[in-house]
Amino acid sequence: MNINTNRDSLSYRKFYNIATIPTMLRGTLRMPGYSKAWNVFVKLGLTDDTYKIEASDKLTYPQLLEAFLPAGTQSTKEKLIGFMGAESDAEIMSKIEWLGVFEDKKIRLANASPAQILQDLLEEKWKLQEHDKDMIVMQHQFEFNLPDSIKNRSIRSSLVVKGEDQTYTAMAKTVGLPLAITTKLILQGKINARGVLIPTTKDIYEPLLAELESFGIKFEEVEM
Repeated sequence: MNINTNRDSLSYRKFYNIATIPTMLRGTLRMPGYSKAWNVFVKLGLTDDTYKIEASDKLTYPQLLEAFLPAGTQSTKEKLIGFMGAESDAEIMSKIEWLGVFEDKKIRLANASPAQILQDLLEEKWKLQEHDKDMIVMQHQFEFNLPDSIKNRSIRSSLVVKGEDQTYTAMAKTVGLPLAITTKLILQGKINARGVLIPTTKDIYEPLLAELESFGIKFEEVEM
């Protein structure tokens, strides 16, 4: 897998009360080739959500691509390879071709933005099949030193959650369970805080993490 940076993380320093740390990075694990293939759609303009394409449901996916590519007598695929130039390779093109953008198939959405059309296609192609299972992997790496020590310390905190089937996915567990548990704790009077809050205080996250552990959602910490 590759690790790619994912947005600016500096705003989190304030919320976690670590405003003075010199470095904070946030990244996402991606399968090899994912970022390069995604960059093709970014450069084409297919991730743009600021305007609508009139009667987009009358177009096929190749016709949509043609609208973003230079004119010429070559096939849509050949034009795309030429458009990307040195950044194009067989691995990238195989991923794009698998997605189905070269197939003579009508777009399903009417009057949709390029980003909405791409999202609709991705949701169709990436849908979990009957026997598929998802998995979430998260890792935090901390490097720090304490006032009474001259030696730097490192801690690695890792989480792995596996889905059971199409319904009870790892994503559903890690997104739904914290919300459900927090709601229950509020109704039981075990969380007294009110309003729109980030769960960075012990009265919220300690009982929440304790119950999540009973569902197998737990970070394992190792000092390096």
